[in-house]
Amino acid sequence: MNMLVCVKQVPDTTEIKIDPVKNTLIREGVPSIVNPFDGYALEAAARIKDKDPSAKIVVLSMGPEQAKAALKECLAIAADKAYLVSGRAFGGSDTLATSYIISEAVKKVEEIEGKFDVIFCGKQAIDGDTAQVGPEIAEHLGYPQVTYGLEAEVDGDTIKVKKEVEEGVEVIAAKMPAVVTFTKPAWDPRYPTIKRKMAANRAEIPVLGEDAFPDIDTTRIGLKGSPTHVKKTFVPQKKSGGVKIKEETAEDSAKKLFQMLSDASII
Repeated sequence: MNMLVCVKQVPDTTEIKIDPVKNTLIREGVPSIVNPFDGYALEAAARIKDKDPSAKIVVLSMGPEQAKAALKECLAIAADKAYLVSGRAFGGSDTLATSYIISEAVKKVEEIEGKFDVIFCGKQAIDGDTAQVGPEIAEHLGYPQVTYGLEAEVDGDTIKVKKEVEEGVEVIAAKMPAVVTFTKPAWDPRYPTIKRKMAANRAEIPVLGEDAFPDIDTTRIGLKGSPTHVKKTFVPQKKSGGVKIKEETAEDSAKKLFQMLSDASII
């Protein structure tokens, strides 16, 4: 098994505050972490490797040089190799551009690491919540996809995914190569060992820059400027705590509610 896990370094949203005047996120001074959903994808790959020690896990990220920290964290947890896609032309890319660049990077990394049987991604990034990049990677590569994955196992040339649905859980099978995106499962990702952390800190992470993609279609993806422009952001107004109606009996409470709604011309 040759598995690729796409990861993203994101700001720790538990530390982010909102500018009350501009209604924008204050990112300055906020620490960066591995996107939690990508952590679930890495753990899913690690569990497959637990059953098949010959399996290989490669992690891939797109971002600035600082994103190497996230990749090293993945190396410390379970990954065998890591690659970073980085360049000025890639900055500010929207989901469509990002997914296209990553899909081209997948092909480039496959020239080094061999064909990937499966690509795992987090369902969404916590700093965007669009949940679009994973499915768009599948579209660019022409692979079948399974979303909202909880667990995955390999059965011959098939990946079987236990996925979350509105009614509960169902199992979907897809022929490999395939793309699977993961949501939060019932378990948490494993912690790295001291030995793996030391090895990860020493690891050299290859960078795929703009020159690594001479044939990339820049007009198609809007490089050097994202084709998506945000017009405005806003913070929802706080809702009131409501009115509690507590009479001696349920019937009296219903009568009071009816009277209040009538007085307000709602009914």
